[in-house]
Amino acid sequence: MMADQAGGVLVCGSDQVLEGGRGVRFGVRAFGDKATGFVVRHRGKVYAYLNRCAHVPIELDWAEGEFFESSGLYLMCSTHGAIYVPESGFCAGGPCKGGRLRPIGVREEDGQIYWQPDEFIKPPAA
Repeated sequence: MMADQAGGVLVCGSDQVLEGGRGVRFGVRAFGDKATGFVVRHRGKVYAYLNRCAHVPIELDWAEGEFFESSGLYLMCSTHGAIYVPESGFCAGGPCKGGRLRPIGVREEDGQIYWQPDEFIKPPAA
C-alpha cells in the first residue's frame, strides 16, 4: 500500500480494472473494523465502494473481483441478488431497495487508481 502526495492510497494500475468487468479489491478499516473496498469501471469512469451489501453486511463479489452481473450494467450482491447502480451505489432492485453502497473517494491519474481515506474508511493497520 502506497500513499501519494495528495494523500490517496494506491489501489492498482488502471489497466487492471476492466469496463463492466473485473474489479479490484483492496484492504481498508471501515468504522474501526477490518474490511475490503473495491473499485470498478463503468462507462469509462472508476467508482469505489465499501465491499458490504446494504441489505446484510456481507461482501458482494461472487468470485474475487467479480461485482457486475452478466450484462455488465449493474453491480450485484452474490448472496441475495441485490442490484446496484455503478455510478451512485444506489440499490435498483432486490432486498435492499432504497439502500446504497458506502462510496469511497477514488481517482485515476497517470495510469494508476488511488482511493481516498475519510473519517470512516481508513487504510488497514500496518
